[in-house]
This record gives sequence, structure tokens and C-alpha cells, in this order.
Amino acid sequence: MKIQVKRILCATDLSDFSNSAVIQAIGMAKEFGSTLFICHVIDLPLITMHGAAFVYPEDQIEEMKAGAMDQIRGLVKDSALHWEAVVETGPVSTTLCRLAAEKQADLAIVSTHGRTGIKRLFLGSVTERLLRTIACPLLVVTSPEKTGRLESQFKGFGFKQIMVGCDFSADSGRAVEYGFSLAQEFEAVIHLVHVVEPFVYRDAMLPESIKTEALSEVAMGCRQRLENLIPADAQNGCKVEIACKAGKPFQALRKYTETHQIDLIVLGVRGHSLVETMLLGSTTDRVIRGVACPVLSVCPP
Repeated sequence: MKIQVKRILCATDLSDFSNSAVIQAIGMAKEFGSTLFICHVIDLPLITMHGAAFVYPEDQIEEMKAGAMDQIRGLVKDSALHWEAVVETGPVSTTLCRLAAEKQADLAIVSTHGRTGIKRLFLGSVTERLLRTIACPLLVVTSPEKTGRLESQFKGFGFKQIMVGCDFSADSGRAVEYGFSLAQEFEAVIHLVHVVEPFVYRDAMLPESIKTEALSEVAMGCRQRLENLIPADAQNGCKVEIACKAGKPFQALRKYTETHQIDLIVLGVRGHSLVETMLLGSTTDRVIRGVACPVLSVCPP
């Protein structure tokens, strides 16, 4: 099934790095002939003095909006596409979710600085909140500084090596659909990858030869299930690679990305409890924080 991407919402905070998402969005909009909405949300902090809230003057807010509009126009310049600038005030993640619904976006694009550890634990990020709340697929452009590809990452546009992480859930099934659609669009190689977590506790006392044999049998079964996910028309414009790896999913997917020079990762996103999300994060979160290529997170319909 070919995925239609008619309307794209791209968010930027107008920083140099965040604007790399705009470059990606312009390339996507041109490729699919989409309407592009470039959004900037001004999050005004609430300041209180002696118990009274400080409210920004209306003329100051309008001046900030006008300045943001000018910066967005400078980003797009003469790009031949149908686009619209949107500047609003409010909480960033909540406002972007609302705009995605109002604009009926088929795809949202954001950037992330990939915080880790304590900084992420206490601050979180707009991207991670969007992963769990936005109602359309989310393309996350990660920091090219991680691999020193700041100058070369956006030379030209297109994806030639696409990896889809498959855990055989409904979420990953949707990701497979998007992966094949994009692979055919860009005539790319698509890698279907499943990660088997090794036996740690229950089978710790078994001989190593038995554990290895059991893991091998599981891998063979997973490869067959991956083959069953390949659509009948998959060979029209793309090549399919299948892999079954062992280890922690986020670590194995990161390693596969580096080894095969993947330039787009497609993953399903799955909800977690607040505590689990804060302390551990999902596989999608962890992959995003550890790779330099864009990651497309596909939410369930």
C-alpha cells in the first residue's frame, strides 16, 4: 500500500540545528508534492512577582511573531513548493499536536538534541512528548554532530538504505508498511530487522551449547516471520534484506545502523507508563538518542 504524504508539518525553534529539520522537510515536500507547514511555537514563561502573574504586552508578542515569520521566510527562500508559515504561542508539544490535527498532517518533522542521563530525566524533551501524543507519524532529525556529518548530511535528498525494526507487534506492522512505501518511492534497499533478546535468567543454568541451539532455532523462526511480512509487489523498485540479531534491541539496532550505513530508520512507537518512560525510555527513544540518521516513528492508526 502506497502511503500518501499530502500535508507535512515541520517544527523549528529557529536555532541552526533545529533548522536542519526544515531542510529535511523541504526535501520531503518536494519529493511527495506535499503542502508544507513550517511552525514555530513561542513558549512564553509565566513570571510571577509578589504573587501576581506577569503578562507579556500584546505588542511585544506580535513583534516576536513577526520576527519569527521573517526568519522562516529566510529559510525557505525560493524553494519551489506550496508552503505556509505558522507562528503561535503556547506550550510547545501541546500546540504542535493541535496544529498537526488542525492541518490534517500526514507527517510531522522535528529535530532533537538527543539528551541523555540526568539532563533528560529531569527536563524531558518536546520530541519525546510528541512521540507519545501526536496523531501522525513523526520524523525525528537527530544531531549530525554525533558522527561529524554536519556539513555533508543534507547534500541532496533521498534515502537509499532504510531499516525497519520489527518486533511483530501491531505498531511494527504499521512501520513495515511505511518502510516499504518509502523504499519504493526512493528505490532504496529496505532492511527488515528483528532483535532476539538473549536468555538471561530462566536459562542461566543451561549448558552454553543448548542456549546457543535454542537461540538459533528462535532466529530461524523469526526470519520466516520477517519473510512473511514482505508484500507481493515488494520487488517493484526496492531490494529487501532480512536480518535477525541477538542482544538488547536498541543496542543491536544502533549497531546495525552503523554497519550498514542506514540513512533512515522506521520504528513503531509503543506507550509506556510515566515512571518507565522517565527511567528507561522506549526502544524508539533510545535509538533516536544514539544514531545520526533520521528516525521515523509510526504511531498506531
